[in-house]
Amino acid sequence: MILSDPFQLPVIDLSAAAGPAPDRARMRRALHAAAHDVGFLQLTGHGITPARTAELLRVTREFFALPEADRRAVDNLDSPHFRGYTRIGDERTGGARDWRDQLDIGAERPPRVPAPGEPAYWWLEGPNQWPAALPALRPAALDWIDRLGAVADLLLRELLTAIGAPADFYADAFAGGGHPHLKMIRYPGSAPDGAAQGVGAHKDYGFLTLLLQDGVGGLQVEGPDGRFHDVPPRPGAFVVNLGEMLEVATDGYLKATNHRVVSPPGARERYSVPFFHNPRLDARTSPLVFPHASTAPGATRDPDNPLFAEYGFNELKGKLRAHPDVARRHHAALLTPAAAV
Repeated sequence: MILSDPFQLPVIDLSAAAGPAPDRARMRRALHAAAHDVGFLQLTGHGITPARTAELLRVTREFFALPEADRRAVDNLDSPHFRGYTRIGDERTGGARDWRDQLDIGAERPPRVPAPGEPAYWWLEGPNQWPAALPALRPAALDWIDRLGAVADLLLRELLTAIGAPADFYADAFAGGGHPHLKMIRYPGSAPDGAAQGVGAHKDYGFLTLLLQDGVGGLQVEGPDGRFHDVPPRPGAFVVNLGEMLEVATDGYLKATNHRVVSPPGARERYSVPFFHNPRLDARTSPLVFPHASTAPGATRDPDNPLFAEYGFNELKGKLRAHPDVARRHHAALLTPAAAV
C-alpha cells in the first residue's frame, strides 16, 4: 500500500556545523535521530548554490535530449567498468526492469584490469565515457562529484560525531578520494505495459547518498510502518539516505532504508542526479566504536543479498545483477557467486 500523505523527512541544516556550539549541538542531535530512526533526511545549508544546481540539471536534460545515436555512442555495453549510458529498461532491480535510462559516471581514472590473484572488483575502476555531442557535460559532472564529495565527507564526520564516534574513524576508507559514483537519470513516464517501477525497492550499498531531484516527485521511502511514503521535492535540499555499509558498521544502529521511484504518469519526464559517497574498493568497513553500540538491534540479514566487509565486493555484486548485458559481454566468468568473490 502507498500512502498519499507526504512523508515528512527530518530537515538538517549542515551550515550549523560551522556555527556556534549550541547550534552545532542541536544539529547533531537532530542528525543522530534522523540516522537512527529513519535513515533518510533532507539536507539544507550544504553550500551548493542554486546556480550550480541549475547548471547540472540543465546538462542532464540536454544529454537525454540528444539523438539516440549520440547517447548510444557512450553505451555502457562498451565499458567493462560499467560506465556510460544505459537504455530504458536495460537495468534491473530485484530482478525486474527499471523504466528509466541513465548515464553512470565515476572518478576519472585509468583502467584497472585485475592481475591474477587480485579481486575482480578492480574492474570497476576506469575511465568514463563522455558524449562528444555535449562537451559541457564532463566539466559539470566532475565538478559536481568533487563538490558533493566534500559535502558528504563533512556530513559523515558530523554524523559520526553525533553518535559519539571519532569523526575521522573512516578517513582511511576514503583516502585517495574513495570510489564516488554519479548517476544522471531520466524517468520517461509510464512504461507501455503500465508497470510503475521507475526503480524498484532497494537499499544503497555504500555509506551516504545525496540526491538532487527535480520538482516532479516520485521518490518513496519505506516508513516504520512498512509502507512506502511519498517524499515531495524540497527546493534547495538534497535527499540523503544512509547505505548498507553504515548499517553493518553500526550493527543496525544506523538505518539503511528501502526506497523506490514510481514512474511519473503518462509521458511526463522526471530527472534526478544521485551521488553515492563510497569508500575505496579495497576498504574494509571496520565495526564502528561508539557509545550506543550495546543498544544496536543488529543489521538486516538477507540471504539473497550478502554483505561483505570489503566494499568492492558489494558494488561488484550490485553491478553484475543490475546490468546483466554488460556482465555477460565483459564478465561472463564472474556470473557465479564464487567467481565474483
